[in-house]
Amino acid sequence: MTYVTSNSPTENVPDLFDNAAVTHPTGDDPYTLDLFDTSGYDDHAMQRALLYPQTEVFLVCFSVVSPQSFESVKAKWFREIRYHCPRVPCLLVGTQIDLREEPLALRRLTTKKERPVTTTQGERLARKLGAFKYVECSAMTRQGLKIVFDEAIAAAMDPASGKTCPVCVVA
Repeated sequence: MTYVTSNSPTENVPDLFDNAAVTHPTGDDPYTLDLFDTSGYDDHAMQRALLYPQTEVFLVCFSVVSPQSFESVKAKWFREIRYHCPRVPCLLVGTQIDLREEPLALRRLTTKKERPVTTTQGERLARKLGAFKYVECSAMTRQGLKIVFDEAIAAAMDPASGKTCPVCVVA
């Protein structure tokens, strides 16, 4: 939701979901994006699924400094989304790229014998899972945020998705 509020991110994790509408300029055309940031708690799987039928593109996000969240993309998120919406495009998004070289984050990973997820690993997983594309961003520095939403619109408008409307519902 940092994209909408223009505020620095916090540790805010939605109880069920947060939502907001934002107009995003892409080329000559503005698009209205209805954004839903859903809870990852297993207890909320059925409620999350109620949002899925209206979704035109999914942003499946993981932290590049959390190999566990990267693994959950495969083990949980793509499986859940493909079960409910097999033809809706998904964009795989690596977040927190500002921490990839940050000493404290690297020390934390090293103590667990882990390393940050690389761009190549993200691209490889996106291809393997059939994602529309892999992109990276940092909510803290705002690096790559516009590209994430440009690509979300491109995915929703892709002829293969069968969508052509000027409002994108992003979950």
